[in-house]
Amino acid sequence: MDAPAAGCAFEYLIETLNDSSRKKFFNVPRLGGTKYDVLPYSIRVLLEAAVRNCDGFLMKEQDVMNILDWKARQRHVEVPFVPARVLLQDFTGIPAMVDFAAMREAVKTLGGDPKKVHPARPTDLTVDHSLQIDFSKCAIQNAPNPGGGEPPKAGKLSPLKAQPKKVPCRGQTACRGPCGSGEPGRSSGKFSSQIENTPILCPFHLQPVPEPETVLKNQEIEFGRNRERLQFFKWSSRVFRNVAVVPPGAGAAHQVNLERLSRVVFEEDGLLFPDSVVGTDSHITMANGLGVLAWGVGGIETEAVMLGLPVSLTLPEVVGCELIGSSNPFVTSIDVVLGITKHLRQVGVAGKFVEFFGSGVSQLSIVDRTTIANMCPEYGATLSFFPVDNVTLKHLEHTGFDKAKLESMETYLKAVKLFRNDQKNSGEPEYSQVIQINLSSIVPSVSGPKRPQDRVAVADMKRDFQACLNEKVGFKGFQIAAEKQSDAVCLQYEGGEYRLCHGSVVIAAVISCTNNCNPSVMLTAGLLAKKAVDAGLRVNPYIRTSLSPGSGMATHYLSASGVLPYLSQLGFEIVGYGCSTCVGNTAPLSEAVLNAIKQGDLVTCGVLSGNRHFEGQLCDCVRANYLASPPLVVAYAIAGTVNIDFQTEPLGTDPAGRHVYLQDIWPSQEEVRQMEEERVILPMFKTLKEKIEVGNKWWNSLEAPDSVLFPWDVKSTYIRCPSFFDKLTKEPAAIQPIENAHVLLYLGDCVTTDHISPAGSIARSSSAAKYLTHRGLTPREFNSYGARRGNDAVMTRGTFANVKLFNKFIGKPAPKTVHFPSGQTLDVFEAAELYQKEGIPLIILAGKKYGSGNSRDWAAKGPYLLTSTGRAFRARAAFENDVEVTLYKHGGLLNFVARRFS
Repeated sequence: MDAPAAGCAFEYLIETLNDSSRKKFFNVPRLGGTKYDVLPYSIRVLLEAAVRNCDGFLMKEQDVMNILDWKARQRHVEVPFVPARVLLQDFTGIPAMVDFAAMREAVKTLGGDPKKVHPARPTDLTVDHSLQIDFSKCAIQNAPNPGGGEPPKAGKLSPLKAQPKKVPCRGQTACRGPCGSGEPGRSSGKFSSQIENTPILCPFHLQPVPEPETVLKNQEIEFGRNRERLQFFKWSSRVFRNVAVVPPGAGAAHQVNLERLSRVVFEEDGLLFPDSVVGTDSHITMANGLGVLAWGVGGIETEAVMLGLPVSLTLPEVVGCELIGSSNPFVTSIDVVLGITKHLRQVGVAGKFVEFFGSGVSQLSIVDRTTIANMCPEYGATLSFFPVDNVTLKHLEHTGFDKAKLESMETYLKAVKLFRNDQKNSGEPEYSQVIQINLSSIVPSVSGPKRPQDRVAVADMKRDFQACLNEKVGFKGFQIAAEKQSDAVCLQYEGGEYRLCHGSVVIAAVISCTNNCNPSVMLTAGLLAKKAVDAGLRVNPYIRTSLSPGSGMATHYLSASGVLPYLSQLGFEIVGYGCSTCVGNTAPLSEAVLNAIKQGDLVTCGVLSGNRHFEGQLCDCVRANYLASPPLVVAYAIAGTVNIDFQTEPLGTDPAGRHVYLQDIWPSQEEVRQMEEERVILPMFKTLKEKIEVGNKWWNSLEAPDSVLFPWDVKSTYIRCPSFFDKLTKEPAAIQPIENAHVLLYLGDCVTTDHISPAGSIARSSSAAKYLTHRGLTPREFNSYGARRGNDAVMTRGTFANVKLFNKFIGKPAPKTVHFPSGQTLDVFEAAELYQKEGIPLIILAGKKYGSGNSRDWAAKGPYLLTSTGRAFRARAAFENDVEVTLYKHGGLLNFVARRFS
């Protein structure tokens, strides 16, 4: 439906672009005149999609008029929106594709043609959430969890690829030493490259250098433990039209979306229209920094879009955020993000669009904008939009966009008034509310120790942490007795003796979620590492350090700039590409560290450069977790503690015994800017795009079926035909009242999808573990919940299995509840199963912000299967629109769509 919808009521608006391309487009400004001119840019995108897809059925003329009359109709009407494309990542993408496969079975059972079941919208599925950090650091000290069979022996290279030979210097005049010298700043045998078939060049000798052992080992294990899932993905890409799979090792979904998938302006059959996307990855909002309207939705809603149905949303309020001033030299993009995040959260933008304007916008690079846009789920906005401007076009040119395409893009966007400039004129958008943020007021900060919304200025970090030790257990406090706060435990590790105290850092991760698309932030971390190594500083070996880039692009520019060896020397060696620590996929701490933490009942810390964290997600024993920019992650790792005042206390001492302070090794903005301009260049983007398309040998050699219906393996514990369609009839059954229901869970406020939806490793004592053990699997073969999202039996058992779930029936954090007829305290699944057998309907009582977060698909599906009724109540049940009522009558969206095909 990207081309004009059949019988489109607004075909008279189609015009020819006034340039050499002679492309067609809907000249929507003609429809609204001055009313159009004051619409926010994001609403103009909604309006264009409504005009282009107006068919009188799914999209009606009244919907178009409602959007055009946004100023008066905002908050009061529901409108449909047809995005240009869909983006899936594998954790939530696999249940979506499994549902599609199951829907083919259901349609056939109802007498329909299963071949008709295809995504109607272009759909990209990025396999990026399967990566687990089984190996890290050069020594590869950690035992892997290969998901079956004997683990490879530590210290040896992957059998799938022999170690490349070191390439000696060829005597270039600029040579600083042989490539294998191992000296800091000079290429060494441990120098990291990007991904399979993507060699890195030594910056001093322009010769290929070997890939890191950790990447190869982690990729090998990833393919081994996830073979069934990967085969299913490959079948999906063969059988379903419009489905493209980006294989493992290419990068995180939101990162690849920025670098490869975003069009900014779509073209189909000679018709131009704005790019827009929805998907199951919450970080998809990143694309708004490119001027691509994008936000995350649930897996079920995404499937509806894939089947040609629009997204239904209340016509949103749009908050205009005016940026003025300029930031100080020590502030990174993350500081700007956290400053804006705190301000917007205080203002209250939940469920609203945020749109940026003002002189400060032009001072932000595209990578800064995408970092800011990526954080909008944390302050509750649906999306944060940066309209296309000259900065956008310049960025696209640097990343390899065709010049003629850029010219047509600019001409089109200006013709439909979607191009932003700093010149104020009579056509300025009007907003529901305008807030102003002065960039010069933002100071370096982190957030934590338990919630991402609790921001702490770095200058106040020591005082704030000590206050957290004193406070009662709650959103920030740990309630450590005053006489215990100075306790320390002696730690023997790898022949050395260390002291663990309250505030000691035990996990430090530069991960894929937010920052690696931003060269300035990552290069700052690399330059900081270089200066630290040059000053003789180091990171204690017991700290679990890792560097998991969002894509190979980060490896390219870190390598080309010569800073990667310094990061590696401090323990930040590349472990792979994809989501890892942020989704709980981190290797366990050593037994010595765990024992020391337990012995002293210590509040130890994790510091990571993602955009979210939740209590207990990194590791049960790591009680304090902070979000920080990549250079601050490196700084706190060097310091070994968060209980430090960087302004007055040194990070350490140099070989001569002199104190080294953070300001001594912090790189200037000019240093970073110069390196970014010199190293982040066009060939890097072009090469990465090509290599993503080529794939790697593991993926290319993977065999998969090509049958119309997926050949389900009844013995599989990864891919299972779900039970949603088991009782599906051609017509929906009559709605039954809920009477004499019991309460399954009694929850408080702020129960997020991370408490509800299964994620991370599968605990050995959990209901899911019992299910897998009963089917002959050992704990080594459990893998993660994310990897088993294609099995509804595992996922149902993992729903509400988070160890930090606080059920008021129990009175303490535990994945337990009370089965009231018997009085037993059971796992949530086991209690729900008993209630089902007894024919007792169930409800869930929860407080404010229930279900907020990222993993919305199984946060909905899990409770549905647990309660037999499909409804969970906060305090008041409500349907927001007629579509929700219709879907409820059909028993959910999947049943509704399946009936349409039959």
